[in-house]
Amino acid sequence: MRNYISYSTRNIQELNQFSKIGTKRLKEIEVVSSVLPFKTNNYVADNLIDWDNIPDDPIYTLTFPRKEMLSNNHFAQLESLVQKGVTKEAISSMVNKIRTELNPHPAKQKHNIPTIDGIRLTGVQHKYRETTLFFPSQGQTCHAYCTFCFRWPQFVGFDEIKFAMKETDLLVKYLKIHPEVTDVLFTGGDPMIMKTKILETYILPLLSSELPNIQTIRIGTKALSYWPYRFLTDSDADELLILFEKIIQSGKNLAIMAHFNHPMELSTTQVVDAIRRIRSTGAQIRTQSPILKYINDSPQVWAELWRKQVNHNCIPYYMFVARDTGAQDFFSVPLVEAWNIFRMAYQSVSGVCRTVRGPSMSSTPGKIQVLGVSEIKNEKVLTMRFLQGRNPDWVARPFFAKYDDRAIWLDELKPAFDQEKFFFEEELENIFNEHISDAENDIYE
Repeated sequence: MRNYISYSTRNIQELNQFSKIGTKRLKEIEVVSSVLPFKTNNYVADNLIDWDNIPDDPIYTLTFPRKEMLSNNHFAQLESLVQKGVTKEAISSMVNKIRTELNPHPAKQKHNIPTIDGIRLTGVQHKYRETTLFFPSQGQTCHAYCTFCFRWPQFVGFDEIKFAMKETDLLVKYLKIHPEVTDVLFTGGDPMIMKTKILETYILPLLSSELPNIQTIRIGTKALSYWPYRFLTDSDADELLILFEKIIQSGKNLAIMAHFNHPMELSTTQVVDAIRRIRSTGAQIRTQSPILKYINDSPQVWAELWRKQVNHNCIPYYMFVARDTGAQDFFSVPLVEAWNIFRMAYQSVSGVCRTVRGPSMSSTPGKIQVLGVSEIKNEKVLTMRFLQGRNPDWVARPFFAKYDDRAIWLDELKPAFDQEKFFFEEELENIFNEHISDAENDIYE
């Protein structure tokens, strides 16, 4: 059994490779991690990072804060306060101000929280008709934190941003009265941080014959990359795999939604063995990642990533676009460039790898895929479509934006052909107005 050891600014000096970091980078880590969360562990440090290539090593950049992840202005403001030796309260005030400016609430997530019997299910999100997200309260951390993660506010004390629920009773009740829901996605944080006995209390009620509408249970996790021992030698690893088997034997589909950002994460014997054990239960593994500058912004990296995944019987699923929050400015790749990288990688792999979809923005109206650059009526345009939408009728409908090779997110694009709005915008406004009205009625009832 391998003992899990986490590292943060609190104990970073205990890291075996601490001497490789250097005084200058250590100070930068301390400043940036006062705003964005920082946690890594012994598996990541010992197996995935090339310490002779920091800070440029992709897994180092993926897990260790770097100065460039804050704007020059934000970093200078914080560094100045630290150097002046001001009070913790003054630093905290500046930190919270900076966090607010980093868009901690992307895609209007709070509008996804459903209500039942006048109670807001704060650990549930229901944005797309067939899929409900569930945030178990004891799964609201990770084995290590990704520096690009759009859920960073959940780890840094922004209580009003957190999504978590302790009980499944209300979730089950909600699913019974919403037969259109076929998929429940356990997310966080990372549900695999929980002990199996705790995870069982959330999952087993969903296997009931009273919920025939639930066909697929998904578990979003980075554990295969950051702590594969969860499926190998942790004290309850065998019990976890037995739980997976129970899900399959109940007639439900189990999909492990694995996050792999770089081929290096698939290079160890531990992750290969962990994948094999999961697959032996009958579960499928689908893989996803955003396209990230300094990590995987080349077609060669993506082609290698997809091939490795398929070779290990995983299913390439999504190439996302880095969300408009946190360190987006550091990691973002322009949409046109992202599409070109996707296209070139897609062209260089066989059909079994081409299950992947992307590049896709998980934006306020839904998941929007950039299909490519076209020329229509002598106008160069970006062609896009919905892969998921707040209104299911939007799905698979193509639409067009003016060509912009610098845009990194949907809100930077403008409709093509002199249209004032994209086709979905007016209805989207009505959806949010109705949501606000419903919320006010809940308050006053």
